[in-house]
Amino acid sequence: MGVSVKVIKKPERTLSEQAFVPEIAKGLGLTMRRFFKNTFASEDKKEIATVRYPEEQREYPERFRGIHRLTHRADGSPRCVACLCCSTACPAQCIHIEPAEYEPDDPRYGYERFPKAFVIDELRCIFCGYCVEACPCDAIRMDTGMHMPPSLSRDDFLYDKETLMSIPGRDGTHLTANPRHEPGDPTHPGVDREHGH
Repeated sequence: MGVSVKVIKKPERTLSEQAFVPEIAKGLGLTMRRFFKNTFASEDKKEIATVRYPEEQREYPERFRGIHRLTHRADGSPRCVACLCCSTACPAQCIHIEPAEYEPDDPRYGYERFPKAFVIDELRCIFCGYCVEACPCDAIRMDTGMHMPPSLSRDDFLYDKETLMSIPGRDGTHLTANPRHEPGDPTHPGVDREHGH
């Protein structure tokens, strides 16, 4: 069985086409035309809508992934149970959690843990939202509606537990829209490690 080869002729180009000089001149002409039109024309004839940040700001869409926050329980403690699902799901590996156990007199002792340390490196974060999707307790959210504040220090972008808990959601509260029945609450069904189903 023979293999047939199809030969395609190389397109013929003139010297000016091969030098790309006319195309460069056309591109620069278009750039200069747009520059002068957007700089000196009246507002209704401009082609680019410029936002003069920070005096003017665009309205962020409802699903904008703002900076992270940790949601609170009714008693003010973090909802995070230090299950490490968010740090495991993070493709940028920017979340560091140190879990700790509750004291023996706490109703959550033996039932769940809490984060002794919770740090997010916001400069490494790619804002994919996987941590929010992976969290079974709805403890971490990206619904602040705020973007990263500017800073010249790298340390300002390492958000610890206290910083994350101080950031409110877009509605101004620190709570979550998905409440859980916690141990010790009157609505809790009483299921824990000692009292099964």
